[in-house]
Amino acid sequence: QGQLVGSGGGLVQPGGSLRLSCAASGISFRISNIGWYRQAPGKQLELVATSTSSGTKDYADSVKDRFIISRDYAKNTVYLQMGRLKPEDAAVYYCKASRRVGPVYDYWGQGTQVTVSS
Repeated sequence: QGQLVGSGGGLVQPGGSLRLSCAASGISFRISNIGWYRQAPGKQLELVATSTSSGTKDYADSVKDRFIISRDYAKNTVYLQMGRLKPEDAAVYYCKASRRVGPVYDYWGQGTQVTVSS
């Protein structure tokens, strides 16, 4: 049974930076596809960044060139480095680890709040 623990959220001023972390236990990020999602109040869940097990990365247009997704295999942790933050980036951020071939799984982190305000 896998478990993801997200952390790193907080209050940051517009233009600032923040790094979110997602640590896994029970599964290996080496074989997982990773997604960072966010949900702002009253809005739908939005896919922000993805990183496949083969190394392909992709970003939503709204965060491209500002956010970077990365992995630390030694720590079995993934990160979302967020820069030049805007008020519209404020949301609860979730990490997800998934795999579509054996073993098949979907695991979600518990969410971490990011607030962007002066």
